[in-house]
Amino acid sequence: MAMNGARARLPGLHVEWGRLLLLACATLLLAVGAFSVWQTWLIADQSGAIQQVHVAQDQAVQALAADIEHERSAITAAIAGVDASGLPGSAAQVLDALKHRLPQALNVELYSVGLDEVLHANYRSFGYAKAAQLMAAPDADGAPPVESQYRGSSDRHLTMVVPLGSQQKPQAWVWIELPFAPLAHSFNAISVDSGRLRLRQSTDHGENMELMSRGSSAAIDVEPVGKEVPGSNFNIVAVLPGAYIVLPQSLPFAMLLTLIGLAGGGYLFWLFARGPVSREVPVEEESLSDIDLPQSQPQPAPEPVKPVVRPAPKPAPAPVQIDPAIFRAYDVRGVVGTSLTAEVAKLLGQSIGTLMREKGLHEMVVGRDGRLSGPELAGALSDGLRAAGIDVIDVGAVPTPVVYYAAYRFNTGCGVAVTGSHNPPDYNGFKIVVGGETLSEGAIQDLYQRIATNALESDGSGNLRHVDVVPDYIERITSDVQTERPLKLVVDCGNGIPGAVAPQVLEGIGCQVIPLYCEVDGNFPNHHPDPSDPHNLEDLILSVKQTGADLGLAFDGDGDRLGVVTRNGEIIFPDRTLMLFARDVLSRQPGATIIYDVKCTGHLKGQILDAGGSPLMWRTGHSLIKAKMRETGAELAGEMSGHFFFKERWYGFDDGIYAGARLLEILAGDIEGRTPEDIFATCPKGVSTPELKVEMAEGEHYRFIEKFREKAQFGDATLITIDGVRADWPDGWGLVRASNTTPILVLRFDADNDAALRRIKEVFRTQMLAVDPGLKLPF
Repeated sequence: MAMNGARARLPGLHVEWGRLLLLACATLLLAVGAFSVWQTWLIADQSGAIQQVHVAQDQAVQALAADIEHERSAITAAIAGVDASGLPGSAAQVLDALKHRLPQALNVELYSVGLDEVLHANYRSFGYAKAAQLMAAPDADGAPPVESQYRGSSDRHLTMVVPLGSQQKPQAWVWIELPFAPLAHSFNAISVDSGRLRLRQSTDHGENMELMSRGSSAAIDVEPVGKEVPGSNFNIVAVLPGAYIVLPQSLPFAMLLTLIGLAGGGYLFWLFARGPVSREVPVEEESLSDIDLPQSQPQPAPEPVKPVVRPAPKPAPAPVQIDPAIFRAYDVRGVVGTSLTAEVAKLLGQSIGTLMREKGLHEMVVGRDGRLSGPELAGALSDGLRAAGIDVIDVGAVPTPVVYYAAYRFNTGCGVAVTGSHNPPDYNGFKIVVGGETLSEGAIQDLYQRIATNALESDGSGNLRHVDVVPDYIERITSDVQTERPLKLVVDCGNGIPGAVAPQVLEGIGCQVIPLYCEVDGNFPNHHPDPSDPHNLEDLILSVKQTGADLGLAFDGDGDRLGVVTRNGEIIFPDRTLMLFARDVLSRQPGATIIYDVKCTGHLKGQILDAGGSPLMWRTGHSLIKAKMRETGAELAGEMSGHFFFKERWYGFDDGIYAGARLLEILAGDIEGRTPEDIFATCPKGVSTPELKVEMAEGEHYRFIEKFREKAQFGDATLITIDGVRADWPDGWGLVRASNTTPILVLRFDADNDAALRRIKEVFRTQMLAVDPGLKLPF
């Protein structure tokens, strides 16, 4: 074969590679141009649609603010002439006068200027929201904001607190219920076109309850912050219409890309159509006989041409493929050998190390649980950290809370626990703390993006040292927590890593420990190390009964969660355990904020209020809870899954072993000498289910929740949508949310009695099957 320019000659075939390349480039540029035309149209249309939604949002805010101001002005004018000089003795006469002057009100109530009757009310019957609105009124900057509350009928009411007298020196407080219909009418009168508006009410804890929704169900892009309605606790959130836009949403950029694609493609096609500028002219090779050579000069034989031997290029190393699905909401977690390998762990270490160097941090604690893959993954992670220039303190095989403790003990503020938590044996993962912050959501995704774009430090040479911190951890707990009388315990560690530490801690605080499955075995041969599943507590319940123990404690695979069973076999759900913890903490820290997740019982809020605390419901997830604790300065938090976070006397991270010690301190220190069963009996409970799970395909559980949030109808229930959908009725509640660790839906139901529980479950069953009739529901 002979090559000449860009043309290859084969017998009977001439291929002009240059012209083929020209045609390919022209086609590609025209395709880019056509795609950019489509994207330009979408961006222009999307911009107009977004502007329409924001105009509608502003109109709704103005309309509702005008309605509220009209109601407030009318009420203020009506009560201005009421004679309150005889209060408190003339309370009945003043109340009659108020009702006479406010015929539009559904209910009018009068309260003393000090609100003493509210402070000492039974909030379960009085109403938590009503009490909170009244108690906030004296501290309001200006007129107390209007709210919406559900009070005993199918209608939602508008409620406001108005001072009798001046705001600075009120003689009493008037609480007024008004029809909500005028506001609903104004809201529904707004035209939203292809977007949607959500009317929400914020609480004093930063939560948002959705009251109404208006617009197209096809709108899916929810803006994170709503616009506040003046004079109220309402805000209106814009939900923008979705569109398949992959280009940056810049109209000039899209138009420029369109011009480049169409103009460039057209020009290359023109060149192709013209054909070659100059064609090759075949030249016959001359033979020796065609050349006149001087006969007197013999021609030397040509020297043989030595072939040039070039070394073959070294093949580039194959890039490590990373599954983005392992980068989850709370941690990084995957299946060992498939989505999670030593190469992935090393890259993750480099990514974390790069983030640390940007923050000026230079030392990281690394520990692992008892899984068989732990040593390899922890070693690879440490290699990546050291390659990024980070010094590593390896604390070995320890519970996750010990890693957190070591980060405080050695003042690094950084730690990674290599753990699969309660997942099956073939899983493993990483819980990550950088600069005192447990990484979650966007921060986890940032680690993936650094790896995907190869934005990694790799020229470092960090040091490595091995430290045994377990004796120090045990000493720290036992020097602070002691039981006043010995309790006999069965401790089930499910063959997880807590078996190496928990029995020593609990014996150290003065208890008699009977170990059950405390031998660390990464195969988990006896049962799954997950105390939130009642099936995994069956052996513990049997052992407590057989041994006559006072109590049974169970820990999950890495020791950051706690489960409790009593002598009579009752499983104490974590939200009831949190009631005991709240009473204990609030006895020393009155008024402290106590955080709990959306899966906890409705009784918990009342218990915290009765103990003098400030309850705050928040999203599920250990990293999210810890972030909220830092934000609010909370002294205690807990989740239905069994995570407990003590800031009072501890460090604020979730620690099942420490929580177990604090629980035993409370039970053994009861001044009345009651049994654990008697003490737990003081924590109210209704009829409830454990966590119910519906398995789905990866990602499908998130899509289901979005559809469910849009389509489900719960009538007069109060909806809380900070994490999934929770519907609260006066006699119970139900919840469905998407797990952020595995592709499942998590459900829980809680009610005052069996009849209410059956009703609530049936409502959720109907609404869930309406969204997906193929669901296999476990209730």
